[in-house]
Formats: sequence, structure tokens, C-alpha cells
Amino acid sequence: MPPSINQQYSYPELTRIEEEGKRFYIDSKGNPVPSVTTVLDAVSDKTGIKRWEQRVGKKAAEEIKKQSTDIGTMVHEAIEQYLLGNTWDAFTPDTNGLLAKGITERFIDVGLNYIDEIWGLEAGLLLDDWYAGTADCIAVYKNKPAIIDFKTAKKLKRKDWIESYFLQGAAYANAHNVMFETNIEEIVILMVDRDLLFKEFHIKKDEFAYYTKAWKTKLLEFFNHHREA
Repeated sequence: MPPSINQQYSYPELTRIEEEGKRFYIDSKGNPVPSVTTVLDAVSDKTGIKRWEQRVGKKAAEEIKKQSTDIGTMVHEAIEQYLLGNTWDAFTPDTNGLLAKGITERFIDVGLNYIDEIWGLEAGLLLDDWYAGTADCIAVYKNKPAIIDFKTAKKLKRKDWIESYFLQGAAYANAHNVMFETNIEEIVILMVDRDLLFKEFHIKKDEFAYYTKAWKTKLLEFFNHHREA
């Protein structure tokens, strides 16, 4: 059975726009603010990705990224509908759809068991003049409020490879805390790979403070250098 839903917060509907291929949202003043992913992409080191693209070739790299996106999109939609208590089986009748269905079932069997109460799904979060984004899931997890993200992967990733996931979670948590005067200090990344292996990454108070500071540093870097570029 999916966890209960407690709609105690009113999350805004975000208006999305594109600026030079990058995602922005309109804040309450009518001004564009970057998405969290836009900020992180602008300030990230892309050396490793460029080397990988050179190694496999541009065409193959695009095909691999599209497959990952297609699988991830189906899994996210299926999990959201499951948590809402709805029936959903719109997986495509191909290899990607079969993979997505298996991954979804694995999430349901072992990955969602510690979500006690859901506050929001695909919830819009916005800080005027600064940034905005949509959180997969905001919930009580193991008796503590948390930002939860569902990730698919070709192979399970090491913690030191996914810093951007934690920075994204810190951004969402801090926005939520400002908007609703909450005290979210935990980030949960739930990951299932194509071999149906499951892994939980759980960031708690001390680490959360570290990632909050790192996120704010990257946000300032974006506004000081990349926004004007």
C-alpha cells in the first residue's frame, strides 16, 4: 500500500521558459530565475562527460542519454501514480519499457517502504530572485521530513559520483524551509539500476549543512559569472 498523503503545503505551479536552451522559471515578480539543474550544469566540471563522449562517439552518446531519459521518465511517472494510489501501466512495448517496468516494480517492492507520509509529489519550489525547481517527492522518511529523489542508473553509482544529486536536494530543502518555515535537513536518493539492484543514499544533519553551504557557493558562482555570460 502506498503511504498516506498530507497536503499541508500549497506548492506553486511553476511557469517554465527556455533561455538559450537553458531552463528558467518565472518568479512571483515576473522575472526569470534559473532552475536548480541549470545552475548546477553551468558551474559543473564537464571534463569527464566530454571524455566519455569522445570515447563512445557523439551519436552513440546521444542514443545512450536518450535511452536513460526515456527509462527515467517512465519510471518517475509510474512511481508518482503509484504513490497517488492510481493504476498506471503506460510502459512502451520495447526494451526500454520492459526495463522501466522492472525498475518501477523494484522501487515499489523495496525502495518506497520507509516513506511514512507524503507532503508533495512533483512539487514546485520557488525563491524569488534566486532559483526554482520541481522536487520528485517531499515526505516524512523514517520519521523525519526529507527531500526524496528517485534515480535510475545503468549501474549503481558511488556516493562520490553523485554530489550533484545532494546539491539539488539541498537546494530544494532550503527553498522549502524558507517558503513554509519548515526544518527539512535530510536528503534521500533512492536508486535502482538495470540489474534491479537497489541503493539508498541518506544525507542527514551534518552532511546536509555541508551540501547547503556548497549549494549556496555554486548559486553565487552562477550569478557572479555564468548568468551574465
